[in-house]
Amino acid sequence: MNRRIALQSLVATALAGKAVSTRAESLADSGTKPVVKPRRLAKGNTIGLIAPASNAAEDEDIRIAMDIITSLGFTVKPGEHLFARNQYLAGTDRQRADDMNRMFADDEVDAIFCLRGGYGTTRILPYLDYASIAANPKVLLGYSDITGVLTAIQVKTGLVGFHGPIATQNFTDYTLNEFKKVLMRPREPMRIAGPPPFAAEEGRVDQENRLTIIKGGVARGRLLGGNLSLLCAVMGSEFEPDFRGRILFLEDVSEAPYRVDRMLTHLWLAGKLQQVAGIAFGKFTETEGDNGNTFSMEEVLRDRCAPLGVPVVRGFMIGHVPDQTVVPIGIEAELDGDNATLHLLQTPVVLDGYRPDV
Repeated sequence: MNRRIALQSLVATALAGKAVSTRAESLADSGTKPVVKPRRLAKGNTIGLIAPASNAAEDEDIRIAMDIITSLGFTVKPGEHLFARNQYLAGTDRQRADDMNRMFADDEVDAIFCLRGGYGTTRILPYLDYASIAANPKVLLGYSDITGVLTAIQVKTGLVGFHGPIATQNFTDYTLNEFKKVLMRPREPMRIAGPPPFAAEEGRVDQENRLTIIKGGVARGRLLGGNLSLLCAVMGSEFEPDFRGRILFLEDVSEAPYRVDRMLTHLWLAGKLQQVAGIAFGKFTETEGDNGNTFSMEEVLRDRCAPLGVPVVRGFMIGHVPDQTVVPIGIEAELDGDNATLHLLQTPVVLDGYRPDV
């Protein structure tokens, strides 16, 4: 009898262990893989330049992007299909995916910059070699439609991706400082995305880059997000991220308030907004009205997010703006809704002997 009981206990334990393992694998697939940091950028690095979504309007725009990267002190290695075009896509899906796969696998390439956003990253997600990407962690930088591939790679591999400037844009002083601060000489903790300096004078204050506290409080969690449209686009797929306990950051462009309302409502109906620890809204630029018959963007954000009871702040320098920060997806951060600040609590890159106090 004791032997039978012992055998039953062993079987039960094995089944329980299998169940735990299955749950753990499920959690990992939903975006809870251990954080993998790429190596920091340094002068002289080789940057792989690819176009995983749309292409630039003209070839000269691509050469301008290469010159911008060179001006930062890096060497450029163009993707094999960088100049390819397929209507609104930068070549076929396979070509764009192959360029990204090759750049991650190439030992000569230290980091990967995206030429621009546009549309197309979600189309290449099934063709990316996630095992190779996980084995060769590198900085991947871009924003807007690039959110699709940043999110998928983070979900599948745990690799920190960087929502930041694209290669075709000139860097303002603010953007260059944030770029270097996050990717080249990070500290811990480190404030990001605050408004650029503004010389307030009598009768003159900054009207453009203001931070609006929608809900106070302080929250900590791993950063998740990017472009709102792209985040909604991966919902329900194998690339859907885990929202639990995250600091969600969101931005978008050319979206009317009602469409932002629709997308936030989508996340709410899916039970995702209710899971986050806090929300850091960036910029919602070039918004379209509806003949005046519309809520304001502030009203939409407040209506959808204030009832969540977590810190919510609007106006961080994230998104389609010249002065732009770099946000590392997957890194632990603190959102202070009382003081309207966002701090990274971890260095987002491997320092590799670099001393940030020097």
